Amino acid sequence: MKAMIFAAGLGTRLRPITDSIPKALVPVAGKTLLEHVIEKLSNEGFDELIINVHHHAEKIIDFLAEHHNFGLHIEISDEREMLLDTGGGIRKAAEFFNDGKPFLIHNVDILSNANLKALYERHIASDNIATLLVKDRETSRYLLFNEEQRLQGWMNVKTGEVKSPIPDFTPSLYTKHAFSGIHIMSPDIFRYMEDYPQKFPIMDFYIENAATLKIGSLLDNNLQMIDVGKLDSLQEAEQLFSTGFNK
Repeated sequence: MKAMIFAAGLGTRLRPITDSIPKALVPVAGKTLLEHVIEKLSNEGFDELIINVHHHAEKIIDFLAEHHNFGLHIEISDEREMLLDTGGGIRKAAEFFNDGKPFLIHNVDILSNANLKALYERHIASDNIATLLVKDRETSRYLLFNEEQRLQGWMNVKTGEVKSPIPDFTPSLYTKHAFSGIHIMSPDIFRYMEDYPQKFPIMDFYIENAATLKIGSLLDNNLQMIDVGKLDSLQEAEQLFSTGFNK
């Protein structure tokens, strides 16, 4: 199975650590974030990976070479000339996903005990073009789903901002879930990206196309996860591992 790891981000919320290294190489519990994610994917059966790079890209490339790609087939999607955001990054890697099979997208700063096989199987059993792993947890930004667990919109509960392609959209009519940063896509999705600019966020794509494309979800309330995207979350991640956090 194939997967993409987002590792091109600037890691601005982890400065000053990321002034000299990429976010992907920030250590947690004795291993880099990238190594944690690669091991997680490998243990769940994902053996062909593509990793996008931008900030301190050469350090990620050297790290992989030093570890012999952890025994996996790993390719690099080079975004050093221009950071393409999540949607543009996925589309740039489209040729890698040319076998007609669904593939996984995983943020490098997400550590979790997610059952990625279950997510993949849920996607295969559906006719979704994408399936998002979600959880009921407190956050400021939520995805909104109908009774069929199909994406309908997005809202920021702090600002009241709402996004949806559905006319007269009423957020209270839908169930809100928090996105995990982990999702499965079918390669058919690329033809719907053709008219998008070179750089665009994948979440904007999902929301803008929610009325016409079947973008589903898998709700996992047993999910333990942490977004290691800022300095205070590093200490929390260390504590999770010390108490037996099960990836």
